[in-house]
Amino acid sequence: MRIAVDIGGTFTDGVATMVETGRIWIGKTLTTPNDPGVAVSTVIGDLMRQAEASGCNLALSEVVHGTTLVTNTLIERKGTETALITTEGMRDALDIGREWRYDLYDLDLQLPQPLVHHEKRIEAQERLSASGEVLLPLTDAELDRIVQAVKSLNVRSVAVSLLHSYLDDSHERKIADRLHEAVPGVAVSISSELAREIKEFERSSTVVASAYVKPIVAEYLGQLEQRVAKVRTGIPLRIMVSSGGFTSADAAAQSPIFLLESGPAAGVLSALNTAASNGVSNVLAFDMGGTTAKACVVANGEAPVAYSFECARVHRFKRGSGLPILIPSIDLMEIGAGGGSIAHVNRLGLLNIGPESAGSVPGPACYGQGGQHATVTDADLVLGYLNPDNFLGGEMSLHTDRAWEAMQRLADQLDMDPIQVAWGIHNMVNENMASAARIHIAEKGYDPRDFTLVATGGAGPVHAAEVARKLHMSHLLASIGAGAGSCLGMLAAPARADRSWSQPALLEDVEWHEVAARFTRLREDVQNELEEAGARNSNIEWTIGAEMRYYGQGDNVPVSIPYQDLSNGADVFMRNAFEECYQKLYGHLVPRARPQVLTWRLTGRSSIVRQQFELGEDRPTKEVQVQQREIYLPLQARFGTVPVYERYALVPGTLLEGPLVLEERESTLVVPVSAEIEIRQDRTVSITLKEFE
Repeated sequence: MRIAVDIGGTFTDGVATMVETGRIWIGKTLTTPNDPGVAVSTVIGDLMRQAEASGCNLALSEVVHGTTLVTNTLIERKGTETALITTEGMRDALDIGREWRYDLYDLDLQLPQPLVHHEKRIEAQERLSASGEVLLPLTDAELDRIVQAVKSLNVRSVAVSLLHSYLDDSHERKIADRLHEAVPGVAVSISSELAREIKEFERSSTVVASAYVKPIVAEYLGQLEQRVAKVRTGIPLRIMVSSGGFTSADAAAQSPIFLLESGPAAGVLSALNTAASNGVSNVLAFDMGGTTAKACVVANGEAPVAYSFECARVHRFKRGSGLPILIPSIDLMEIGAGGGSIAHVNRLGLLNIGPESAGSVPGPACYGQGGQHATVTDADLVLGYLNPDNFLGGEMSLHTDRAWEAMQRLADQLDMDPIQVAWGIHNMVNENMASAARIHIAEKGYDPRDFTLVATGGAGPVHAAEVARKLHMSHLLASIGAGAGSCLGMLAAPARADRSWSQPALLEDVEWHEVAARFTRLREDVQNELEEAGARNSNIEWTIGAEMRYYGQGDNVPVSIPYQDLSNGADVFMRNAFEECYQKLYGHLVPRARPQVLTWRLTGRSSIVRQQFELGEDRPTKEVQVQQREIYLPLQARFGTVPVYERYALVPGTLLEGPLVLEERESTLVVPVSAEIEIRQDRTVSITLKEFE
């Protein structure tokens, strides 16, 4: 049996599966922010009890885990005291940044503050040239001076980012070795192990962010391994990473920045697993939880991977307002608020939602745990989309009266009716998400109508139909256990590891023997990491990637080819691959321009095996009890009575018509317009919308 656990901002989800049969059991509890491991232990214990009650053998083989710990620590600025060691003259790189304003017309512009204060940055007297030549050696006396400077700062973690270390990392490694020897209690992170790439500011930002959370993540993972050991000793702990794979707990503790988008990345894999089982290749993966909503555009069944993005933004949806991070991550975009996002009146007197969230403590007003503000979940409850007596299968009751009170307080500020405010919140969230997704899809050259929306997350199925309708997507899917979709994605994820290094050169000038030798060394390193994560050598797929552009341009084009021996040269092959990508992106080539390679990449991952899941507990299959409830119908702008079904009481092949509501323990699927609904053989719900504005 395998178990996957995902910690979200509001709920902690878990799924246990029997590998041979695909039977699953689902657990869900409120996240415990003061000690996230408490919720993890609660979910694991619940899953074990469910499986035992079903008479299954409890031979637990591994636990796969995803967490928002890194993201939350960076957003809340609650990391450890960290120092930065950089090349002399580069001390202010974190302050200077890119030297551009993300909003030209904001007179009160706020820039993200560096994670390391200026007085905790140490300049090392060493220097390499842009070609890797040593201009100023790093002496033993200088190493001793650096050690004393670190000791005087009384920090728990040190980041090392030297100019041009992507060409030669020997100076960074000398500093790290000396610090490990002289200050053994201090965590050390070097940029050449995390992002051996050009762009000094971005590389420094990445290693600083990793160092900032490293002691916290190491302590957390150590405690989590102990909790798993209490269930059964010797059970390996695997950690989900942002690139859409998992790695070992030891590797994750060494490079925690790779965990930054672990949960949302798993949600994309869950959507792709569902889509593949239903013969769909073009997907908009839509994941809406308690805190945020994210989306990923997938064409031809393969999730796109980006190698730079931002976190901890000052303004959630403004590019350039966050900390740049150079790590491989599934190309996600944050498109909206989550169920716990707080609605408020902004300074212009208009209704707005988020980015503040009620989280799990105190939670939305309807949770009855002290929350006073109206949230998206409160609006969904007032509109009839949620059943107050069947939330989490009845384990948690929602307080409709408190949701109404919160909505009334907001309505009084806006001089509106509470129902109008509730629909305004729900509709605004849907419109924001649809608009962001529409732009994201258009930027990639696609038409939303050619895609199928696949909904995951606790709030995803509640809002999916309206988001799809606004995008004029006629088809959407909700997988089995959609409310714990990230966990299903973790169970379907491969082991994965990535390596990269920058070595700018014109394609015609590439030293192919040197490149081939570097790939051989990196492949051995990646293979060791994958084997530590449980992958078999015979089952590993290898890919070579490169960031390329025409010489003199500023933007890069990612190129990917199957792994091959490059020692005999591959300039023609790489040129063709680059021009094919360039033509697709821009519609033309540049005559007489010379292609340039900036960064080489190597990816190794175990083979992706599509998973077929089925519920572990018995469900009624003969008599379907149909209840009825009034919900708000958007196209009629009024409440109307619709049928409400227990989702898993519906057998495969069942055909229904919307509007309707399908309830399950972890989520609720709301279809408030005319639609055809089919229960597929794998219990996926297929919805074909018939009404559009």
